[in-house]
Amino acid sequence: MFLKGIKDKFKQKSGLKFIKQELEKPGYVSTRKKGISSLGCIVDLDKFDKSDLFYQFLDDFSLRPNAVKIIGYKSYYDKNSPYATPIFSDKDLGWNGEIQNSYALEFLSREYDLLVNYYDENNLLLNLMSIKTKARMKVGFGDVGPDFNDLILETPISDFKTFKEELKKYLGVFKEI
Repeated sequence: MFLKGIKDKFKQKSGLKFIKQELEKPGYVSTRKKGISSLGCIVDLDKFDKSDLFYQFLDDFSLRPNAVKIIGYKSYYDKNSPYATPIFSDKDLGWNGEIQNSYALEFLSREYDLLVNYYDENNLLLNLMSIKTKARMKVGFGDVGPDFNDLILETPISDFKTFKEELKKYLGVFKEI
């Protein structure tokens, strides 16, 4: 048990080092054209458990049915319990910022026009997922910071309706929708 704690501490440290290195590199440059045709959502399910609300973006942005991909984070989850949303957790952290979760790897293998970082506090795994996701534009909350988001919306995490309305308004201003 003692050695597992030390191992986890070193994994955390190597993950933070990976984030620092990735932030120093130039950002991901997408070759996708303007407009929203695919959307990825990274959701902190410990603070906001209504992940099915993100499917409202299908109607709001006139997307095809499989255009929205959602992955949720829980600090701890039971593998035997069914979840409607694919989940990753702290125990999925590997060495050098690697995430060892099949759902997370499948999410990261896609490219998105818009990534919604729906979490409002700095968390190593959530930040790793955000950095590793290939997206043309990233949207999130101010408490996380501009290193992980291109557009920052100052709304409470519990008020999804306001977040959605503000996002739609700014995407209209940027002529994305």
